[in-house]
Amino acid sequence: MKNENYGLVVIGAGPGGYTAALEAAKGGIRTAVVERNLTGGTCLNRGCIPTKVMLYGSELFQHLQKAGDYGAEAEAVKMDLERLAAKRREVQDTLRQGIESLFKKEKVELVRGEAEILDRVTVKAGERILKTERILIATGSEPSAIPVPGADLPGVVTSDGILDMSLNGIQKVLITGGGVIGTEFACALNNLGIQVVIVEARDRMLAGMDKEISQSIRQLFKKRGIEVHLSAAVREFRREDHGGVACLFEEKGQEETVSADLVLIAAGRRPCTRGIDTERLGIRTEKGRILVDENGETSVPGIYALGDVTGGVQLAHRASAQAKKMAAHFCKKTSPVVLESVPSCVYTDPEIASVGLTEAQAKEKGIQAVSAKYPMLANGKTVAENGERGFIRIVAEKGTGKFLGAQMMCGRATDMIALCAVAVSCGLTLRQMASAVYPHPTYSEGIGEAVELCMEKI
Repeated sequence: MKNENYGLVVIGAGPGGYTAALEAAKGGIRTAVVERNLTGGTCLNRGCIPTKVMLYGSELFQHLQKAGDYGAEAEAVKMDLERLAAKRREVQDTLRQGIESLFKKEKVELVRGEAEILDRVTVKAGERILKTERILIATGSEPSAIPVPGADLPGVVTSDGILDMSLNGIQKVLITGGGVIGTEFACALNNLGIQVVIVEARDRMLAGMDKEISQSIRQLFKKRGIEVHLSAAVREFRREDHGGVACLFEEKGQEETVSADLVLIAAGRRPCTRGIDTERLGIRTEKGRILVDENGETSVPGIYALGDVTGGVQLAHRASAQAKKMAAHFCKKTSPVVLESVPSCVYTDPEIASVGLTEAQAKEKGIQAVSAKYPMLANGKTVAENGERGFIRIVAEKGTGKFLGAQMMCGRATDMIALCAVAVSCGLTLRQMASAVYPHPTYSEGIGEAVELCMEKI
């Protein structure tokens, strides 16, 4: 075996891993990335990107069906699911090639194979031994299993599995989980004309977000014919004679059974440490996640970790932000990244996004806060584009007017939340936000309107 020396060896080429590698290489650190699967990690291959292609395609299908409202007549509109899958693969290939081109440009070596950490300065990858000053574990996450009889039956899949299969002939899907993954798939499948049933263990959907968002998305789903069961505990899956799957669950003390062609388990994701012998290496973990300090360093000096494998909020852009901050630390530079203002986004229709604190969270922290909500059905762009009900809420500190957070459910929410993320990370006030002129007609006008409403309360 040939020994090779590096300043940094990254395990995992997802958003956190490839960003850290590129930033470190730009800073003059000789870097290698070891990846056992496809470049781009979960986000590009089994998460963010393929689901967004699926959502966009399904929304186009819906727009075509409703185009008559605007005078555009379309006959015999149909959806070719195989062509949609082909487009998804095309997008993934393009983005994958882009990452690998950046690796070549910045002289980051991509090593294919399974990584094994031998000690704090040595990584084995296939037949190669990589000596390094630092090791970065960026192995991401994998779908969580649920301890229910029948969860391994044919016809019961995770988000990874459903993206790899053909949906031709599927008429009804039951989704266990009403979080981000479950709601996004519910929207896409519903748009494609597939009947959807959601079974959620908690008492509301999107439980980690603003309560009004949870209530609004449930009302919207009901309007679209998506059946939702809350505070419902799945007890068992059974294979049926006709080839479908029956889900047995308990809701409010009553036993219920729903049959479907396919069951999607969307119970969240868990840190993926397969292949990392944390116990032998002395890397401290808690409930499967790797523990790190403020610089991302584990309990073993020289071994770092970031992203989903460290637990917390599992977002691709959070992992990328951590990577930039960590690479700056490696290069002995100061990073401008503020990790306390990471936006959360849900790509339903309408979109959902939030950043910073809700009013309730602010008060829990002892901050006197006020909030104001602007209804988006009063927004010209929303009405012009036949938008659904939605809102933008702004939260600020009483007295000072400091911008504390925002919650949105409206068109382009996942794009507009970036403006509010800047406000939170830079400590802007409502007055500073109100100083900008918001173009008309745009969805962003709703931010300006909500800011002005909130100013009246401080």
